[in-house]
Amino acid sequence: MSSSPRSVLYRHFHRIAWLAVALAACVIVFGAFVRLSNAGLSCPDWPTCYGQAAWPTSAAQVTDHAATAIRPVVPHKAWREQFHRMIAGSLGVLVLVLALLATRKRPQGWLQVIGAALAVALAIPLYMRGQHGAASALAVLGEALLLLGVVRWSNVDLARSATLTLAVIIFQALLGMWTVTWLLKPIVVMGHLLGGLTTFALLSWMAWRATDIPLISGDACKLRRLLLIGLGLLMVQIALGGWTSANYAALACGAEFPKCAGAWWPQHDFAEGFVLWRGIGVDYEGGVLDNTARVAIQLAHRLMAVLVFGHLLAVAARLLRSPGLRGWGVLLGLLLCTQVGLGIANVMLSLPLHIAVLHNAGATALLFVLVTLLARLRPPEA
Repeated sequence: MSSSPRSVLYRHFHRIAWLAVALAACVIVFGAFVRLSNAGLSCPDWPTCYGQAAWPTSAAQVTDHAATAIRPVVPHKAWREQFHRMIAGSLGVLVLVLALLATRKRPQGWLQVIGAALAVALAIPLYMRGQHGAASALAVLGEALLLLGVVRWSNVDLARSATLTLAVIIFQALLGMWTVTWLLKPIVVMGHLLGGLTTFALLSWMAWRATDIPLISGDACKLRRLLLIGLGLLMVQIALGGWTSANYAALACGAEFPKCAGAWWPQHDFAEGFVLWRGIGVDYEGGVLDNTARVAIQLAHRLMAVLVFGHLLAVAARLLRSPGLRGWGVLLGLLLCTQVGLGIANVMLSLPLHIAVLHNAGATALLFVLVTLLARLRPPEA
């Protein structure tokens, strides 16, 4: 297998991939803004918003739509949710283009990708007409066609990576739908965040592999192991951050740090705080847990932050000692310290919207650095 797919790729593949990376970052950060400004349920229907392709600018426009019985129109929030769906849909189109380009030389590869995309596209109007069973069957068929390609194809031309990314983004769209229809169910909200960051990571990896600018280091193998551990820890911490946000537990300790509710180890309830499934039909906006459960979630997020900080700081120190990688060590260290500072500021300043959004952006930036190093680091040739 060739170490670089550049020679067999469409010549503009890397440019399209980088455009998708930039758009994915925008989707993630704007999605955080939507969630943190409590606009996640501002369009009760999906994929339309009160039956409109865009969004209503006044309540008078949708007085006869069924969605008004679920939630009154709030135009200054509705545009946020629907605009987020629009840019996410644009990202989906870009990922579809990448999958078609990556599989164009595979026997019937592009037909398999188009077939999957058509199955999912047909599922949307069926869902809107209330035929949920048929819509689900078509969505599962589309995902199965893509995953079949992931299993069958190699990654010499990034066919496997591009097809997997398309499968992830389709499932991400389903999570976005369930986020609304299941009323901000925490496990779905957390999964939606992880799905967005997984999409971003896959696109970043593909973009770097297609660009083919390796970082040669004699420590490449050891560094890659440390980076993989760091990536795993970071994703766990991001999941905990999503769980904290989805359960409205960011201020469970009050505006205190490093203590929580006046104590180093306050009263808490981990068993209640980490129940992943509580059924469907409950409106989770504002949270449903008592404070001891929310304290447990906040404590878990803080404790995991210490572990992630320690490991990634050690990785940054290792990079500083590696010739040619010192700049990356400085960048990783600065991003790490900034992210911790933003997390503390969230608590101390009672969760200002701009700082909370920046905290999400910081996690995205850290993920980008780790994926970049994993994609580019290579040992010297024999």
